[in-house]
Amino acid sequence: MRRAEAKLPLEHALALGLLHGPAELLPVSSSAHTTLVPWLAGWPYMQLEDELRKSFEVALHAGTGAALAIAMRAELRRSLSQMDGRRAGVLALALAPPTIAGYLLEGPIERRLGGPRSIAVGLLAGAVAMALADIRASSQDKTERASEDAGAADGLALGFAQALALMPGVSRSGATLSAARARGFSRAAAQALSWEAGLPVILGASVLKGLRLRHAGIRGGQGGALLTGAGAAFASTLVSARALRRGTREGRPLLGYSLYRCLLAALVIARGRAQ
Repeated sequence: MRRAEAKLPLEHALALGLLHGPAELLPVSSSAHTTLVPWLAGWPYMQLEDELRKSFEVALHAGTGAALAIAMRAELRRSLSQMDGRRAGVLALALAPPTIAGYLLEGPIERRLGGPRSIAVGLLAGAVAMALADIRASSQDKTERASEDAGAADGLALGFAQALALMPGVSRSGATLSAARARGFSRAAAQALSWEAGLPVILGASVLKGLRLRHAGIRGGQGGALLTGAGAAFASTLVSARALRRGTREGRPLLGYSLYRCLLAALVIARGRAQ
């Protein structure tokens, strides 16, 4: 099928939208799943025009960002009310690296690292980093740090982690959790810092990409598919965010997510060799 003729079916848009919410919030990489699920299922997603695929992925992130803003409105208000110079500095350092890297490198990364093999490498690298950071932090005898203890060095570590997560398959959530655990934070504190550092990035990227989408317009009469994907991403993110916030106070171990990522990467590698 030629790219000019390929269309995004509504049922595929719905499925990918429903998948996007939990994949964005869990350390498994939403970008990886948006690409790999259609590839593994034999859907003609990669045959879509580049602009249409980008527009659809923007729609997914816009739906996710809007849902997170609603689901975490209490946390946002509390963070703003408790914001002081130290917390503002930590947040600024966590935002600067992904902002700069996204502005300079987003295009080249999308063009060169968006294929299944490179995504599998990102999944494996992130899995190893998560497992090592979580195991090392758990094995140390000293008391684990609370999120209120975060300083400038911690903010910078979170920022570089988010910049690395621009590589498909790495996962923003996985990278920030790994960085926080490596810095000695408890699992619960690492989760809190991951949410706090990541939400402005997700919301900011959603707004900027949404403005680009509005300026470029939607080609090929695919507005229905984009709206379906955005709506499904909104709903699945809202449900997932509420479910995840009911988790244990101790936080979730990262080893299970690491194993899942390794299995998915192995499946992609095996499928690639068979083709």
